[in-house]
Amino acid sequence: MSLKKIYLIRHGQTDLNLQGIVQGSGVDSPLNETGRWQAEKFFQAYQHIKFDKVYTSTLQRAQQSVQGFMDMGLPHEAHAGLNEICWGWREGTKISPEEDAYYYEVLGRWQKGEIDLPIEGGESPVQVAERQKPVIDLILSRPEEETILICMHGRAMRIFLSQLLHYPLSQMDRFIHYNLCLYQLNFTGSMLWVEKFADVSHLS
Repeated sequence: MSLKKIYLIRHGQTDLNLQGIVQGSGVDSPLNETGRWQAEKFFQAYQHIKFDKVYTSTLQRAQQSVQGFMDMGLPHEAHAGLNEICWGWREGTKISPEEDAYYYEVLGRWQKGEIDLPIEGGESPVQVAERQKPVIDLILSRPEEETILICMHGRAMRIFLSQLLHYPLSQMDRFIHYNLCLYQLNFTGSMLWVEKFADVSHLS
């Protein structure tokens, strides 16, 4: 039985994370000093792993988070399907209390099953899942890549994990995340399970 090992991480911290400014897929912000430190800590902890491929979104904060591995000469593919959800016209803005209330209302409706509902001017969970699906199919169709590293974004990662593990998208908030946290998964070709869940021990 062949085993594919998937190391899935969220990008490191950006200044916009700190400032409470919405990034989404439309704001291509770089890592800040803390984010670069987080990326280096992850690299130091996992550089011994023999990764066959590095996958990222097309956004620089994801690519900078795994730059150490790419600098080792590992093959890299960037896919827009792995980009963060589009948060509509809120991207690049600091959330007001009124907008915050709307955001939590939308999240609540997603949790109740309204996963076709897009945030105003942006995407719905179903739309994100649809653009992720070809990337997931591609990654899982490559048995020769036995150990891979994927770096992406918080909300997109929740949707990605829901798809991989066959959870309803309405339950995606079960998959918590932090900057530079790790989900380690094993895939046999028919079964997939989580070995590490939002692990940040490498940052301590």
